[in-house]
Amino acid sequence: MSEPLKEPGELKRTLGLLDATSIVAGSMIGSGIFVVSTFMARDIGAPGYLLLLWVITGLLTISAALSYGELAGMMPNAGGQYIYIRRAYNPLLAFMYGWTVFTVIQTGVIAAVAVVFANYTAVFFPELNIIVLKLGSFEVSMKQVLSIVSILGLSYVNSQGVRTGKTIQLIFTSAKLFALFALIVLGFAIGLKTNTLSDNFHHMWDASKTWKDPPTGIWNTKTLSGIALLGMLGSTIINSLFSSDAWNNVTFIASEIKNPKKNIPRSLFLGTTIVTVVYILANIAYMALLPLHGDPAAASITGQGIQYAANDRVGAAAASVIFGNTGSYLMAGLIMISTFGCMNGIILAGARLFYAMSKDGLFFKKAGELNKKEVPSFALWIQSGWACVLCLSGTYSDLLTYATFASLLFYILTIAGIFILRKKEPDTERPYKAFGYPFVPAIYLIVATAICVDLLIYQTVNCGFGLLIVLLGIPVYFFAKPGAAKEPDGLIEN
Repeated sequence: MSEPLKEPGELKRTLGLLDATSIVAGSMIGSGIFVVSTFMARDIGAPGYLLLLWVITGLLTISAALSYGELAGMMPNAGGQYIYIRRAYNPLLAFMYGWTVFTVIQTGVIAAVAVVFANYTAVFFPELNIIVLKLGSFEVSMKQVLSIVSILGLSYVNSQGVRTGKTIQLIFTSAKLFALFALIVLGFAIGLKTNTLSDNFHHMWDASKTWKDPPTGIWNTKTLSGIALLGMLGSTIINSLFSSDAWNNVTFIASEIKNPKKNIPRSLFLGTTIVTVVYILANIAYMALLPLHGDPAAASITGQGIQYAANDRVGAAAASVIFGNTGSYLMAGLIMISTFGCMNGIILAGARLFYAMSKDGLFFKKAGELNKKEVPSFALWIQSGWACVLCLSGTYSDLLTYATFASLLFYILTIAGIFILRKKEPDTERPYKAFGYPFVPAIYLIVATAICVDLLIYQTVNCGFGLLIVLLGIPVYFFAKPGAAKEPDGLIEN
């Protein structure tokens, strides 16, 4: 049996419930809510189904968070989900999770969010679009340079102590929640004076898919029903799932949260519930301001509708209806704030998972060391280094699909682990028990598994590549730790 992974002791519990909740909410809210509804509107073409997908996403996210609360209460260790998988299954599966987090989930999302931050900064500073390096088909723009600088800058800030990182997180999470609520309130106040919302709901369940034919550039539409409708619902929900992901990051920093057995479950519930409500209201506000269907050749914002919002920026289109021409600049500023805060939360939390892996002998040894500020700085820098490489790769859009699909697979494994641990360790103290057990966790497992199967059918290449990345963790594990095959269960002590 492997040696137990013990609480390191040097990490200090300095984060309260408010800090933990801001990490949950702040890590979830990035750029997705301002963009992905356009993709979903083209995929499904019906307001009723669009809102239904956001509701399902919210219920799935909250139910998963409530289930994780039991595991967080049992194991308030740095590393969070890595620890849960290791204890319920074995070191191999735990390593495969950590490997996937490092290669695509955490670093891929950091890179993607950094690029979005740079793209919206370019709205104010167009010179960022300048290409500074060109080698054949490989190009580096000033936007990519800015995305790398933002990652390195936030990694440095977080290397100076968890208090600095939590302050930034609290400020930016508060700012973007305030701005989103303002967008929602103004959206309702202005939109409900028109017939746009009621017009959108006249045919709320008439589903259709709209796509652009690459050779001709002509937009095509086909009606969806039956199996085709179910398939598209399961496929396009990956957009809202991506927008609602990263809520589990708070479990990575369990060793730095005060009273973690209570505060982690509470923060998971509060953070996911707040974001779910905001996302649903934001989508209703979009439909109060803009028609769902539009004309790609239309000159006006309302004529283009949600489906054909310029550059797929439905949030910017909605803001323009409210504020006029300045709306696009206001939205660009909001997305800059949102993505910057999102990056900070993910950078802060991710390093703690790699710290835990290092303590278990499954990551670079130096990643398990703390600097003078009691922060795993080497883990922060190696995380930021790979994220910067991904910023240059130009494949970050595909990485989002890989990351979301892989995340879903490990959410399923982790929640299934609740059932396993209830059987293996019936007498272990559980300060918090999964809400609605066994029904709520079981429903999550059924729905999430169905979505994964659907994604493999309808997005085979991207999801298949995501699965390949997960499976590549197997040979890497045995290379990293040759004696691992002799470790039968990988249980760890509380």
